[in-house]
Amino acid sequence: MICRHCRAPVTQSFVDLGSAPPSNAYLTAEAMRGPEKWFPLRVLVCTRCWLVQTEDFARFDELFDHEYAYFSSFSASWLRHSKRYCEAMTERFGLDATSHVVEVAANDGYLLQYFKAAGIPCLGIEPTESTARAAREKGIEIVQSFFGEALGQKLMAEGRGADLTAANNVLAHVPDINDFVKGFARILKPDGVSTFEFPSLLNLRDLVQFDTIYHEHFSYLSLTAVNQIFDVNGLSVFDVEELPTHGGSLRVFAQRKDTGSREKNAAVAAMLEREASAGLASPEGYAGFQRRTDQAKNALVSFLLAARNEGKKVVAYGAAAKGNTFLNYAGVRPDLISVVVDLNPAKQGKFMPGSRIPIAGEEKIRDEKPDYIVILPWNLSEEIATQLAYAREWGAGFVTSIPELKVF
Repeated sequence: MICRHCRAPVTQSFVDLGSAPPSNAYLTAEAMRGPEKWFPLRVLVCTRCWLVQTEDFARFDELFDHEYAYFSSFSASWLRHSKRYCEAMTERFGLDATSHVVEVAANDGYLLQYFKAAGIPCLGIEPTESTARAAREKGIEIVQSFFGEALGQKLMAEGRGADLTAANNVLAHVPDINDFVKGFARILKPDGVSTFEFPSLLNLRDLVQFDTIYHEHFSYLSLTAVNQIFDVNGLSVFDVEELPTHGGSLRVFAQRKDTGSREKNAAVAAMLEREASAGLASPEGYAGFQRRTDQAKNALVSFLLAARNEGKKVVAYGAAAKGNTFLNYAGVRPDLISVVVDLNPAKQGKFMPGSRIPIAGEEKIRDEKPDYIVILPWNLSEEIATQLAYAREWGAGFVTSIPELKVF
C-alpha cells in the first residue's frame, strides 16, 4: 500500500473489518439471485503524513454508479443544517446576485436549492445520474462529472470561477485526493473561499465510530492531514469549526495559497494542537481501536441473540451505509433483524448489501409492531426516535450501538 497523498509506504493498521460489499450497492430482487462482489475492508495509517485510508481494492466507478441511492434530502436535520450553512456563508462572505457558488458533490440539490432561492447564482457538480437528475428537477444546473484539476481549470476558463465552493462529505470519498484538492485551487477566484465538511477522525477514534468506515470512504480525515494535503496542492487553511453533524465533523475554510488574503484564525492552531495532544500524529494514537470495535460489535450481536431467544421481534431503521458496515462486520442476517425501514423510495423494495435484509417503507413498523427498533444511523437517533414516537404505544424500545449499546 502506497499513501494516496505523500506516496510513502503504508503498513500500520488502524482497523480490519474483514470484507464487505460496497455499502451503497443495494440489491434488487433480481440481483438477489446472483452473487455479490465483496472487497476487503482494512484501514491503514500513513506514519509520514497521518492520512488514514482504506486499502485499495474497490474501483471508484464501481462505487458511484447509476444505481447509487444516497439522497441527502431525506434527512430533515441535514436540510436544516444546509439552510443554516447558506445563510451563514452569505452573511460572512457578502454573497449576492453577482456571486457564484459551486458545490462539488451536489447530490440531489439539497444545499444549492437555498442559494438558488436567495437569488445567488450557483452550479452543482455531481457524477451520479440518479442524484443529478433529482437536482435538475429542482431547477439547479448540474455538471455531471467527477471533479478534479482538469474540470476546475475548464470551468475557470469558461468564466465560471467560484466565489464560494462547498464540498460536504466528499473529501473522504475521492481516491486521488491530490487531484481533487487541486481542482479547488483552480476553480476559486483570487479571493474566493472553499469550505469542506467531513467527519472528524478524532471523534471516529474516541467514540468508536467504526461503522463510518466503508469502501466509498477512501480517507478518514484529521485537520493534521488535511492541512498538509491542502498546502501541497495550492490551498491554505484559514479557519476551522466543529460541527455536530455525522457524529462530529469539522468544517474547514480554505483559500488559494497564491492569492488569498484572509488571516489565519487561532482556531486552526488550536485544533492542530488538540489533535497532536490526542496522539493523531503518532503511531500510538491509533492503537487499541480494533479491540474497542470488536467490543461494540459483540455487544449488539449478544443483544440480538438474546432478543431472538426471548421471541422478541426486532427491526432496524435507516438503510444507511454505516448500518451496512455494522451489519456485515457483525454477521447479522434476517433471522436477527427481519427488515430495515427507510424513507427513501429508491431503497424500498431492495435488500441491504451483504446482509440481504429486505428494505421497506415506514408503514412496516406500524404493521409489525416490533419490540425493538435498532437505529442504524445513530447520529440521527434523536430525530428518528421522535419521528417514530408512536411505537411507544405498544412498548417498543429503541436501540443504538455506537459508541456503546444503548436501549431507550
